[in-house]
Amino acid sequence: MDASIDMIEAEAGGARYRALARRKLLILFGLSALLFLSFAIDLAWGPARYGLGEVLTAIFSPSSVSVQVRTVVWDIRMPVAVMAIVVGAALSLAGAQMQTILANPLASPFTLGISAAASFGAALGIVTSISLVPVAAGMLVPVNAFIVALAATLFIHFVSQLRGVTVQTVVLLGIALVFSFNALLAFLQYLASEQALSAVVFWTMGSLTKATWPKIWVTLAVLVLAVPLFARNAWALTAIRLGEDKAASFGINVRRIRLETMLIISLLAAIPVSFVGTIGFVGLVGPHIARMILGEDQRFFLPGSILSGALLLSVTSIVSKSIVPGVVFPIGIITALVGVPFFFSLIISNRSRSW
Repeated sequence: MDASIDMIEAEAGGARYRALARRKLLILFGLSALLFLSFAIDLAWGPARYGLGEVLTAIFSPSSVSVQVRTVVWDIRMPVAVMAIVVGAALSLAGAQMQTILANPLASPFTLGISAAASFGAALGIVTSISLVPVAAGMLVPVNAFIVALAATLFIHFVSQLRGVTVQTVVLLGIALVFSFNALLAFLQYLASEQALSAVVFWTMGSLTKATWPKIWVTLAVLVLAVPLFARNAWALTAIRLGEDKAASFGINVRRIRLETMLIISLLAAIPVSFVGTIGFVGLVGPHIARMILGEDQRFFLPGSILSGALLLSVTSIVSKSIVPGVVFPIGIITALVGVPFFFSLIISNRSRSW
């Protein structure tokens, strides 16, 4: 009798789990559909506006549209629209895994100073032409950005491992890093020539207008490399969210997983920043959207964060072209205007409770 009851309960539990998994898959499918719609609108929107039908025809059958439409869609708008998706996905994925391994709802490459570190490294290359890795002088800006971001990431990682260090301490450390690297960046700007200064100032605002296919391929390659590495550790990362002691009781090497994850995060944060400049809060907002609708299970949270970040930056790209007709605002300004209120709401909501 007891065995049959247990079997019935197990079957009921399995049915509930399958229903929940189907619901989460439908959510992921919905996010994918919204992302494609946003991508199409981004291609259609601009000084010359086209209908969605015309844009879809240009995407899937370029020979069926006029040369003007094909040139505008493929040569001018396509790199920007694709770059928005790839950069948004990379930054959101970095923020998601940073929040996971640090157990910190305010963690992201931007709020913990990793983006600021990458910005300083890239500006160092732009202003002084100094290469932190001489053998990689051909990729001066992205390599410098990665090296400095990696140093900041490892610093945060090792400080977070010290006894007695709390979530609040890590956040304060990140704020200190932001101010420190921003001060160093200002020092470089003061020393820069007029041409270099103009390039650095425009770059620090964050812009997709200089997106090129080589930059897209490099950023996409980093993302494609990171996803399977995170997916391989999906179960371990989910367990870490339950607490380090519980994860260790499952036989998980928490220290190794955290170090591997932080190294990948530094790469995900540095490469996009080196190409498009500082874009804040995508790595904070995107993961929280995914967490609210999909939960902590990395099998769904991982793709959900990627889609949420990509959708967020794709929509922001549309907004940046819609505020003033004929003017494209730096996308970093738009994400900051959206992210700061969200950041304040997180601080207030987590003031009296642990995450």
